[in-house]
Amino acid sequence: MRNPYDVLGVSRSADEAEIKKAFRKLAKAYHPDRNKNDAKAQDRFAEVNQAYEILGDAKKREQFDRGAIDGEGKPRFTGFEGFGGAAGRGGGGGGFDFESMARGRAGPGGGAAGGFGEDIFSHLFGEAFRSAGGAGRAAPQKGEDVAAELTVTLDQVANETKLRLNLPSGREVDAVVPKGVVDGQVIRLRGLGYPGAQGADPGDALLTIRFAPDPRFQVDGSDLRTTAEVPLEDAVLGGPIRIQTLTGAVEMKIPAMTSSGRVFRLRGKGLPKKDGTRGDLLATVAVTLPANADEALMEFARKRRAATAAS
Repeated sequence: MRNPYDVLGVSRSADEAEIKKAFRKLAKAYHPDRNKNDAKAQDRFAEVNQAYEILGDAKKREQFDRGAIDGEGKPRFTGFEGFGGAAGRGGGGGGFDFESMARGRAGPGGGAAGGFGEDIFSHLFGEAFRSAGGAGRAAPQKGEDVAAELTVTLDQVANETKLRLNLPSGREVDAVVPKGVVDGQVIRLRGLGYPGAQGADPGDALLTIRFAPDPRFQVDGSDLRTTAEVPLEDAVLGGPIRIQTLTGAVEMKIPAMTSSGRVFRLRGKGLPKKDGTRGDLLATVAVTLPANADEALMEFARKRRAATAAS
């Protein structure tokens, strides 16, 4: 991972506004929607998001500046690439779907804050990721857990994209972004931590999911929020407008005399839920004026103002 300051093209003295402005510009330029057949642009988009994950967070930026974390935000591990990695190291992994075990952040030493409930990976894979004869071993002999983060785009969440993960333990696995995942959620991957001593069970991998910032949408649970810019004439007369969603642009009709701030709900255009349904997209209208002065419009406004003052 390159230096995040170099990735965003800002100096180390850049303030929060400069960093956000640089990120938004690059995110729009390299967004997958604009570069569907350009793998390099998509890699650049991921790199830009990762850089902003560091510099857009005051605490992480301070940690990076003093050398406590690297360009990927990892204080303990190297080589975890998030997604789109190269060939496996230390034993390849098969494809599987995540299942959420709990919420929370990884605790000190690779443990987890809070319980993770029943581990369904034992049900799905049996002993596939366990060392032979590991059952019944003393707890101290179990391999150490590892903690890592995976940054995903909203498009990957919406499309349940298959990703390749390079875990800090050296394992490489393919996984599908789970339905209903939320930003900051921790997922337990049993048996994908460090090997246990003398044949004991390996530890687990505690994977924290992070949503990459998206210049188009704000996340609100399973719903998304966006701003719909509406020309003045359409706001006054009503009619169809185009709204961008995670699955492509759609047409939405607005009634006549629609004011800025009015919110329209596009059902099923949000993020996937655990039950297979989707959240909604909430579009807030922002009425826009013509870029150039329009004399007819100006004259109308003057007459309107005079009539209002006289009443």
